[in-house]
Amino acid sequence: MTDSTRPVDGTPEERRSNALIVAQALEFLYPAALRAAAAVGVADHLADGPRTPAELAAATGTDEQSLHRVLRLLATRGLFEQDDAGRFGLTADGDALRTEAQVSARAAVLMLTDPTMWRPAGEMTRCLTDGGSAFDAIFGTDFFTHFARDTRTAAVFHTGMASMSDAENGPIAQSWDFPKDATVVDVGGGYGGLLRQVLANGPALRGVLHDQGHVLAGHGLATPVPGGADPAGRWQTAEGDFFHSVPAGDVLMLKRILHDWDDDQCVTILRNCRTALAPGGRVLVIDAVIPDDDAPHQAKTLDLMMMASLTGRERTEADFSRLFAAAGLRLDRVVPTPAVLSVVEASASDTPAR
Repeated sequence: MTDSTRPVDGTPEERRSNALIVAQALEFLYPAALRAAAAVGVADHLADGPRTPAELAAATGTDEQSLHRVLRLLATRGLFEQDDAGRFGLTADGDALRTEAQVSARAAVLMLTDPTMWRPAGEMTRCLTDGGSAFDAIFGTDFFTHFARDTRTAAVFHTGMASMSDAENGPIAQSWDFPKDATVVDVGGGYGGLLRQVLANGPALRGVLHDQGHVLAGHGLATPVPGGADPAGRWQTAEGDFFHSVPAGDVLMLKRILHDWDDDQCVTILRNCRTALAPGGRVLVIDAVIPDDDAPHQAKTLDLMMMASLTGRERTEADFSRLFAAAGLRLDRVVPTPAVLSVVEASASDTPAR
């Protein structure tokens, strides 16, 4: 099309592209609305059935009109639904926003949209122009130092991570065949949800939950998994720093650990695991593995959170292979799970391959 015949307002294809990009730029308002609803606990007041915006506003101490507008947007994504009487109710998906839901996502929402994540994401341009994380410039220190100083933020983080883990620990624990009588060490294992599930699946397994002391104080290892073997007498906690050393074991698990750190830091952690690994043992890195194509994958989104707030990254299989090699380990296989995470299995480089 020549300039003389070109429409002043662009071709239909150009207008469609413009509208698409504008719509995508507005997408940040959805997680903002999701956080608002989670913060005031709207879903907790819908466990017994639909209620009007006025009733919900009274129950949550919020402004009726503003609450209605937030719920109206969330209803477009299938978390709430509005009936002919104007009442809002929870859908099957929205039920996970309740604090007492069997597998609640509320704490995870509050963590993922916390200012420590939200503000650096909004200033991601810093990462492009300056390199590194945007977090330090905003908060005056690095991510984990800030958490060590701010107990409220630390609690939000650890509770949110446990919330995310609750939905994936069972399927992950069943995706890898643990030796029957091994000692399993959950390195940087947080509140111990994954280790508890692993012990429930293997009645002869022994477990060690490794993390910093203030994290271990909130562990839930003593609580049996419904339908699983009682872990009583088969576990212990070990306070420590994985940059210095990790407890010895046959299977060392690192779930959502390496993605927090840069390559050099990851190699340090993995070398400590190599030192602690029993002969013939395995290191299981449980992280997202970015596919090499352009297909959508949650890891590609999480990778930008790691870039904005921390020093780490999500990685490809080739990335993991390089880290292992630098730490005296060998990548043996990548085992997919029903969750977004995979089990990246490694052994000592001088161990015979399976």
